Amino acid sequence: QVQLVESGGGLVQAGGSLRLSCAASGRTFSANAMGWFRQAPGKERELVASIDWTGFNTRYADSVKGRFTISRVSAKSTVYLQMNSLKPEDTAVYSCAASAGGVVTTISNDFRYWGQGTQVTVSP
Repeated sequence: QVQLVESGGGLVQAGGSLRLSCAASGRTFSANAMGWFRQAPGKERELVASIDWTGFNTRYADSVKGRFTISRVSAKSTVYLQMNSLKPEDTAVYSCAASAGGVVTTISNDFRYWGQGTQVTVSP
């Protein structure tokens, strides 16, 4: 059974930092692009960041550029999201996902495997 499991969420004050991790099991995703998405209550799911299979090409939502960094350890099929200077508007459930291909993508429909998500709450 293929699983993506996120960890590292929690409650943090505005201006603080969190590091999310996503570990894969059941298969390797070393040749797949990966991404982090988030969904806040009452809002649509949005792409936060994505990374290609090499780890060298990344994409970010404008709202997180300069604050968040996506990275990966392909040998471990693990993806990270370092979140700095957190704001209350970053509060959401964050999910990782694996794309069907290896090229970096910002299209939600390109992602075929999804984790359950981890809650990130940023207090004022």
